[in-house]
Amino acid sequence: MPTQTKIKIDDAVELRQKLDGIYDTASQTILAKWSILLAKHIMDIAGFADAENETILNGFDVNEAWQNGQARMHDVRQAGFKIHALSKATEDVLHIAILRVIGQAVGTGHMREHAMVASDYAVKVVNILQPDNKEAVIAEREWQITTLVKCLS
Repeated sequence: MPTQTKIKIDDAVELRQKLDGIYDTASQTILAKWSILLAKHIMDIAGFADAENETILNGFDVNEAWQNGQARMHDVRQAGFKIHALSKATEDVLHIAILRVIGQAVGTGHMREHAMVASDYAVKVVNILQPDNKEAVIAEREWQITTLVKCLS
């Protein structure tokens, strides 16, 4: 069943639908791996200055531990909550969106649906960085699709 976009974004709807179809075939572990790659990709393209934040790095570590069967869903959920708390502590819309990508990505070990929400927040980051740039959105969705396909192989 197709997922619904839960946030307001300027999107490439057809590419989101394609991503959603691939997402539907992926295991939760693959989605968790892909989501972390997505978060790191977004941090990189946005030049996120707080990439070495202990809370974020711990979230990535907990997600990876969950992928390897070494952490509980509860641990992943708590790590995601801590990252979302960082987003509530800032008023910078770009930082909020980046932290939402990261928090949703980490939370994918708790619920697979967080992967698509993270992908939508990634598009929101692109919308903020490059307003009204459809080509940038298309490039982001194509990166997401290509990277998820690679994770599946």
